[in-house]
Amino acid sequence: MTPQTSGTNPFRRRKRHIGERIAEFTVRLTASISILMIFLILTFVLREAWGITAFLTETNSDKTEKGVVNEGSKAASSDSSSPDTYGETEEVSPDVPEEYNSDVQETITDSGTVNTTGGDEPESYNPDVTDYSASEENKAEPNISHEKKTLVQNLTSDTWQPVSSEPKFGLMPLILGTAKTTFIAILIGAPLGILAAIYTAFFAPRRLREVMKPVIELLAGFPSVVIGFFCLMLVADFVQITFGVEYRLNAIVGGIGLAIAIVPVIFTITEDSLMSVPKSYREASLALGATEWQTAFKVMLPAALPGVVAAVLLGVGRAFGETMIALMATGNAAVYSASMVEPVRTLAATIGAEMGEVIWGSLHYNILFMLGVLLFLVSFSINALTEFFVKGMLAKKFQGGT
Repeated sequence: MTPQTSGTNPFRRRKRHIGERIAEFTVRLTASISILMIFLILTFVLREAWGITAFLTETNSDKTEKGVVNEGSKAASSDSSSPDTYGETEEVSPDVPEEYNSDVQETITDSGTVNTTGGDEPESYNPDVTDYSASEENKAEPNISHEKKTLVQNLTSDTWQPVSSEPKFGLMPLILGTAKTTFIAILIGAPLGILAAIYTAFFAPRRLREVMKPVIELLAGFPSVVIGFFCLMLVADFVQITFGVEYRLNAIVGGIGLAIAIVPVIFTITEDSLMSVPKSYREASLALGATEWQTAFKVMLPAALPGVVAAVLLGVGRAFGETMIALMATGNAAVYSASMVEPVRTLAATIGAEMGEVIWGSLHYNILFMLGVLLFLVSFSINALTEFFVKGMLAKKFQGGT
């Protein structure tokens, strides 16, 4: 037979059906829109975070002095005309009982004005700003330190206090809090998900497997706010009573809530990886005299290790970026401490809690978007590590590739 050229191949369709063209165009358009949306979201976050560069050369004292000058100029301009009053001045009724607001003391001066002072004034928490002197000369007025800090020094400090006379944006408590809750979540969720997948794949009866797998995967559909509310009402009391900790909401409670959220992810991917291992591996191991447990843990699990590692890494990404569970179950306090029984605050919870009330275009606003960029970089790094390292190097190592 004489070979036929591609142009005269009778088995090649020269014209595609109109339906195939429409389907192909729809798939390409959908994929392009998805990629474009991701690119636009990333561009928007980077643009809003880029405003932080305008504050890199300024110090906290410089921004404070600018604020004082602006307030002084506004006050000077307002002295020329008296402010407008709305409504009439209300007088305090003499019929108010004595026990109402008993902590407030009123003193009448010679000019007839009434000075109202509280019985116990709360102390303001603003480290490194206010230094109360014990000398008699400055007993009434505090000495305010003027230590100049650049924005980089501010971001690397251990105090997160964005609303104060001298705002502090120390990221170390947020990073440490995120690391603690993620570590506890993986410490609890990874063994549970992996062992449950091994039991479902090799030891559970067929009927139990058909029920067990959908039930565990159904947990992935639970809203995060429901899991957070469950930890807030039940898990927090259990941890406090069992371990006798001082704080009801802490890193352990938040880690347990994140573990509940990542167990379905780890279980599903691990179980699929175990089931994708050729059955000849298991049959050969059993034929050589190995038990079911030896076959599962010494033959099947190492063969599926790339998928197991990928499942754990995806669980880390889910726990690292979770917002509502961390916001409701961790205490949401930016405490710089290595203790697992103290309240913590995560990066994602900080964005969720403060973004709705921040001033647009301010330094606080730009830093919150910078936290979003940091979360994106961590998630992207985890996905890249899963794709290139796990599927590349480990797959070749355990599946006999070169």
